[in-house]
Amino acid sequence: MFTAFARAFKTPDLRKKLLFTLGIIVIYRFGAHIPAPGVDYAKVQQCIDQADSGGLLGLMQMFSGGALLQITIFALGIMPYITASIILQLLTVVIPRLEALKKEGQSGTAKITQYTRYLTVALAVLQGTGLVATARSGALFQNCSVGDQIVADKSVFTTIIMVLTMTAGTAAVMWLGELITDRGIGNGMSILMFISIAATFPGALWAIKESGKLADGWIEFGTVILIGFVMVGLVVFVEQAQRRIPVQYAKRMIGRRSYGGTSTYIPLKVNQAGVIPVIFASSLLYIPALIVQFSNSQAGWATWIQDNFVTGDHPYYIATYFVLIVFFAFFYVAISFNPDEVADNMKKYGGFIPGIRAGRPTAEYLSYVLNRITWPGSLYLGLIALVPTMALAGFGGANQNFPFGGTSILIIVGVGLETVKQIESQLQQRNYEGFLR
Repeated sequence: MFTAFARAFKTPDLRKKLLFTLGIIVIYRFGAHIPAPGVDYAKVQQCIDQADSGGLLGLMQMFSGGALLQITIFALGIMPYITASIILQLLTVVIPRLEALKKEGQSGTAKITQYTRYLTVALAVLQGTGLVATARSGALFQNCSVGDQIVADKSVFTTIIMVLTMTAGTAAVMWLGELITDRGIGNGMSILMFISIAATFPGALWAIKESGKLADGWIEFGTVILIGFVMVGLVVFVEQAQRRIPVQYAKRMIGRRSYGGTSTYIPLKVNQAGVIPVIFASSLLYIPALIVQFSNSQAGWATWIQDNFVTGDHPYYIATYFVLIVFFAFFYVAISFNPDEVADNMKKYGGFIPGIRAGRPTAEYLSYVLNRITWPGSLYLGLIALVPTMALAGFGGANQNFPFGGTSILIIVGVGLETVKQIESQLQQRNYEGFLR
């Protein structure tokens, strides 16, 4: 990876793209530390060390690069865009108009992207309103004595200004990501997501060292680093693993020229769903805790949820989380990969899988293979996501700050591999030594 970046900096065009990307990253991180208007920053810093950032709140805190609890102008980060993208992808399956746009090619994709932007702004307004209302009521920092004093001016005007500022910040983050995609090295939103997660690692690692009890915390610190390296190696191995379905194209004579006759393959990844099932499961599991938090009920059901589904180390929580990840892995693969469509496209262009008849038998075979490889992929996702809960259980509260969680590692490794691939492909376009020697 470092070799690819070193070679890229020696190429003038790529060097400009990399420097432009680094400049956008600096602007993004700078905006993540500018407090929103109406926020008492001193009181925020006083409460932030006592905050319980678990569940969906912890997920949003991670995607915002630590800006959520600080209530900055980029507090929402790219979470609204991620949510909007997932919603549009799901709606494409059930709304014929969106499905038709997807099949139109580049023009249809541009239209769907425009819809995603509109939905991102709408979600930013909703999430910003919820964040400001939570901060005003003191529920954002429940264990802090001055949690309800973070927003001193509780007037409607101040609330509107704060929501508009956060919405504008989300739109600015979306624009910065598109700038990286157009003028930088590509994958703008993914790179901003990568930076947001990586920015929280040093603080989380140091918090583990400070809260550790064995040899002044250095044993816990070293154990976390070791587990992190093992997890990264495992994730790289599984993320690169794929089942290649061989495809043969028959020769066709058009005039005096022959076309086809080539061999290729369909790559089916073991983890075809990516990190989406983990995000879905985390969001769904946070709903019961959210209901209890805002209901202030002392009923039996509220107590049961508080005891079993709020702390992440309870067996009920762990089992439910694992089952939801497996379920959403199969669900997302089923809606994102259509074997019938792939089989029809192969048949249209004269392709076939050796030993399998074209048409419906091909679709059934692809569905069979996909189900077989989704099982290990979903189990792998469940195990990776549970590492923060299961690891370091004997070290007291150290595992609560465990930075190498399933979602963060999956995103960092995935984005890192994709970015290196893009840089290498651009280098190959400018490096012809292999052909000239």
